[in-house]
Amino acid sequence: MPISGGMIRRWGAGTMVVLAPIEVDAAMRAVPKGRLTTLDQIRARLARQDKATLCCPLTAGIFAWIAAHAAEEASAAGQKRITPWWRTVKSAGAVAVGRVRAGAGPMSQACAGEGV
Repeated sequence: MPISGGMIRRWGAGTMVVLAPIEVDAAMRAVPKGRLTTLDQIRARLARQDKATLCCPLTAGIFAWIAAHAAEEASAAGQKRITPWWRTVKSAGAVAVGRVRAGAGPMSQACAGEGV
């Protein structure tokens, strides 16, 4: 979709892709063990894949939050293979998915367990 209105001032002219939740989840799952990525890096990569100027930051953030919470629910239900949400951080290194029930402590433990 074309970038229009007030969004042009912030993001510039071009096109924006609005992804499906499964695409954001797949990008989060693709981060290798022992590595970190930012939500901005995921958005940039997914925008390039769709030949768009940018990926909608609002929906990407919401979908990352959904993926993280679904992963925590799956873990609580005993599933071993979950989306490694702790590998996706904000540009400043903070928890990207905000208010995950596990919080920053378990995120730090998970990262330390992977050597990050």
